[in-house]
Amino acid sequence: MPTRDEILDIHNMCACSHTRMAARAVTRFYDEALRPSGLKGTQFVLLAAIEAGEATSITDLAELIDIERTTLVRNLQLLRKEGLVSPLKGLNGRRKPALTPKGQDALEAALPLWRSAQGEIEGRLGFGSWQVTRRRLGDLRKAVS
Repeated sequence: MPTRDEILDIHNMCACSHTRMAARAVTRFYDEALRPSGLKGTQFVLLAAIEAGEATSITDLAELIDIERTTLVRNLQLLRKEGLVSPLKGLNGRRKPALTPKGQDALEAALPLWRSAQGEIEGRLGFGSWQVTRRRLGDLRKAVS
């Protein structure tokens, strides 16, 4: 049986616990900010990644946003049902999602809300502190990959 100190170490020191708590708090913040657009933060990020056009397939898109391919496919199916995304043929017959006109409109409507939320986070942390945090999160991702 773990000691009380060991259990407290988990609560106080666990990278998994702290990053998940932060991720949930940030997700709630963006979800609330984007609520008037009808999009959740995760949907907004996915629509933006698709619109950026850097991914040539669903697999590329999953790698670009660092999400399990099966999770991405489920999320894309939901966006397709809402009429925001339509599959297109990519290079070599690979499926490449694209935004529908409705999806482009949704992204455009949500963009000012995202900018405001992003600015608020940068304002609360301070821009320099946010840049350090962003880099450190990247370092953490690399360290565990």
